[in-house]
Amino acid sequence: MSHMPVKCGGAARRPQGAVKPGMKMSLPLHHMIASGPRPVAPFSHAVEADGFVFVTGQMPTDPEAPDAPLPEGIEAQTRRVVQNLKIVLEGVGLGLQHVVMARIYLTEFNRDYAALNALWPSFFVAGQLPARTTVGVTALAVGALVEIDLVARRP
Repeated sequence: MSHMPVKCGGAARRPQGAVKPGMKMSLPLHHMIASGPRPVAPFSHAVEADGFVFVTGQMPTDPEAPDAPLPEGIEAQTRRVVQNLKIVLEGVGLGLQHVVMARIYLTEFNRDYAALNALWPSFFVAGQLPARTTVGVTALAVGALVEIDLVARRP
């Protein structure tokens, strides 16, 4: 499937990263990371296609003790979720520096949004934060306060 050129200032140009005529997109690669967190539902830890890696939303569970109680509070749960995301990214040869987009889900949005915002930049190089969407939800698996999924790009 190819993309239609877009008009920019009167000239037709192919969108950056678009599939050129005659090129085929690769089949997705499904990754399960042996050291990764135990999935809470049927899914792959990550799926890779055409240089993009889509990391499934991670919970604040401990991969070494998946049935242990969750950490207390939004800061501790967010740190655990990011550790789990790093395990998955490292399992496919990437790191947080490759993340281009994050989606964050909070069960207590009004209470936890400011604390999340204060903590979030500490996970990234200054001035290199990924694009991000944060939404409030009514509930998450395992009673978590936060879940985060990512999109990363291979260099």
